[in-house]
Amino acid sequence: MRDLGVGFGYLLRGQRWVARHGKSYGFGLLPGLITLVLYAAALVALGVYGEDFVTWATPFADDWTSPWSGLFRGFLTAVLFALALLLSVLTFTAVTLLVGQPFYESLSERVDRDVSPDGTAPESGLPLWRELWISGRDSLRILVRALVWAILLFALGFVPFIGQTVVPVLGFVVTGFFLTEELVAVAMQRRRVDLRERLALLRSRKTLVWGFGTPLGLAFLVPFVAVFLMPGAVAGATLMARDLLGEEIGEGAGDDPGTAADGDPETLAEGERATP
Repeated sequence: MRDLGVGFGYLLRGQRWVARHGKSYGFGLLPGLITLVLYAAALVALGVYGEDFVTWATPFADDWTSPWSGLFRGFLTAVLFALALLLSVLTFTAVTLLVGQPFYESLSERVDRDVSPDGTAPESGLPLWRELWISGRDSLRILVRALVWAILLFALGFVPFIGQTVVPVLGFVVTGFFLTEELVAVAMQRRRVDLRERLALLRSRKTLVWGFGTPLGLAFLVPFVAVFLMPGAVAGATLMARDLLGEEIGEGAGDDPGTAADGDPETLAEGERATP
């Protein structure tokens, strides 16, 4: 369970890193702002035309007696909007990272150089178009997995008691896992770590992933918060990627030297690597 705190610590350290590097933070806000405008426009359009779409999709309810037709279509409209909100949370990170690939690659490299003992950052050596293709392909695969989970949890939501207690918790845990995968992918793609290996690494440290991604997923539910947290989330995920891959993390990540005593005893015994 200690990894929960470590994961949350990486999230905080990433936010502290961008706070100390204002230019990188401002640069990293642009993709999130662009994506936010696109998502807001889509949700507004759904709110305006969602009821008309449901009416068009359910012609069999035209002959139902009042009030059953209205109640049925109102319920479907609410479900449609709720699913759209859930998909927005699940896909916002993937779309933002795809839109802002060059921005976040540069930010992640700066974090790597800042915390690396030799001041270097791994490079993929791939052209930009190839990196965009890999990122888009992997994001689509993750989206399919997330959709399967969303449908399953939606169905379980109708189970009495479990649907009102266990399912919401599971929803945030699953969202946190997929958010973390998308974020660590920025640093791991530069290291030529493919999707299958990334998922295996994340599953081997689930509590670390949940400690990082679940609070972030909850924060992303607040309007506009995702935009302002994205640069720090990318920075924190870069630190987590180094941890998962067994790379050293220096003190440039935003920690004071005096906080090293709160780190992992096994890691500290190895020497220079500091944990949150």
